[in-house]
Amino acid sequence: MNLKRNSALLGAVAVGALTLAACGSDNNAGSVDVDASASAATCEGKENLSAAGSSAQKNAMDNFVSTYIAVCSEKGKTVNVAYNPSGSGDGRTQFIASQIDFAGSDSAIKAEQAGQAAERCAGNPAWNLPLVFGPVALAYNLEGVDDLVLDAETAAKIFNGTVNKWNDPAIAALNEGVELPDSNITPIVRSDSSGTTDNFQQYLETASKGAWTTGAGSDFTGGVGEGAKGSAGVAQAVNGSPGAITYVEKSFADQNGLSIARIDNGSGPVELNDETAGKAIDGAAFASTGGGDLTLDLSSIFGSTEEGSYPLVLATYEIVCSAGYDADTSAAVKSFLTSAANEGQNGLAEQGYVPLPDSFKQKLTESIEAIA
Repeated sequence: MNLKRNSALLGAVAVGALTLAACGSDNNAGSVDVDASASAATCEGKENLSAAGSSAQKNAMDNFVSTYIAVCSEKGKTVNVAYNPSGSGDGRTQFIASQIDFAGSDSAIKAEQAGQAAERCAGNPAWNLPLVFGPVALAYNLEGVDDLVLDAETAAKIFNGTVNKWNDPAIAALNEGVELPDSNITPIVRSDSSGTTDNFQQYLETASKGAWTTGAGSDFTGGVGEGAKGSAGVAQAVNGSPGAITYVEKSFADQNGLSIARIDNGSGPVELNDETAGKAIDGAAFASTGGGDLTLDLSSIFGSTEEGSYPLVLATYEIVCSAGYDADTSAAVKSFLTSAANEGQNGLAEQGYVPLPDSFKQKLTESIEAIA
């Protein structure tokens, strides 16, 4: 959705995360209940796929691999996918170097790296296929205030220090009838480079009506706040600091018992849940104009004003060759991704991710099928 820890996106939005061991083993298969007859996965091609990259999608990938192993086992096939959550940048580098079959990344492969990937793919473009989405919460610790509303403009002012009191008129205007304390706001931000930070700042750039002027990037640019490392670190810091607020994947906010602000995207306050985050994904536009590449126009998500749409959602991609694999690798990549995009989505919500809406799943499946 670094979702650097770039991954955090989802980071884990369920990133659970800092584990660097490769996932995917036959030990996972027994615990997964699947209906293999309903799966479109062929389980053809080479038995062992390799991948690396975003740690944000690490827990989702565990789920995909376990499900795929179970499906293929019922079909009499032995398969495995070894995924190393080594970070998005490393995943892209390994993919370009032909060291892995596909990469996980919190950002699309582009510019010079896209050209290098095309060379690796025998002159064919690499495609960015968004497979894992995770919502980011504005999580806070404010005694007596369990239902807080913020918008992008006010959030930008909190994280650049322009608004520094909880009863500031900008916050009060969004929370009529709520008794807000006359106390300081303590923004907690990522001290490490993070895709969550990058996407949060892109959201502020897109939706804050010019209130965010310091740019995006994987390092926090707002100039205020206290730093903490990793998604777990910022969530724990807020939990221990009355008056604090942070941006963090929903699963970490839930784990620490933090309150989560509703976001007013211009059409009224929206609660963070699967339905509202899924609505934002369903309305996403694509930056690419044709072919099977599904690089997202993130402004279509971050800037959504659709009623009931939660706009702060991170995406992570699988980067694949559109063509140029050998036949066995192509068949295996297509089979695994087909399973991941369909039955592999079951159980993602419990891990803090957002399962793909049906219409988005259809677009993704068409691209997977088009891999040559």
